[in-house]
Amino acid sequence: MDIQENIVNKVAQSGLVTLDPASFYPAGERVIYDIKDNLFHGLMLREKDLRDFIKEHDFTQYQDKNVGITCSADAIVPTWAYMLLANRMAPYAREVVFGNADVLETVLFEKEIAKADLEQYAGQRIVLKGCGDIAVPVSAYVELTKKLTPIVKSIMFGEPCSTVPIYKRKD
Repeated sequence: MDIQENIVNKVAQSGLVTLDPASFYPAGERVIYDIKDNLFHGLMLREKDLRDFIKEHDFTQYQDKNVGITCSADAIVPTWAYMLLANRMAPYAREVVFGNADVLETVLFEKEIAKADLEQYAGQRIVLKGCGDIAVPVSAYVELTKKLTPIVKSIMFGEPCSTVPIYKRKD
């Protein structure tokens, strides 16, 4: 029995370009500042207490970190409280956003994608890689799809050997 050893890598010949959204993973440690720790009896925020805290708190600990400011307690927190914290963190932090860890990741990825030169993919058949070691928010896939659609030939999701078609330009 004669076995032919001409194995053809059809994926390599397909002309697909794999784009890993994890490559837009923003640098820097993530920190969530929960304002619930500043609430009086866990129920309400008192301006004087917050201002005293801000005077004493060491904001240098946020140096080069990405910070999300949120409140996990069921309390009414005035907008100015988040603003005061952001004002003091901003000179040290790489990024300060209002929101939890998911919101922070979304904002960080969107900013990195906005800086990217996606024109290099013009006319290409793109596969947005679907899995990897770094968690990529769904919002990053949506943002990449939105930005790539006008310039690429096609967009697929997954791995080159198993893709889900998302978009194909009709020429």
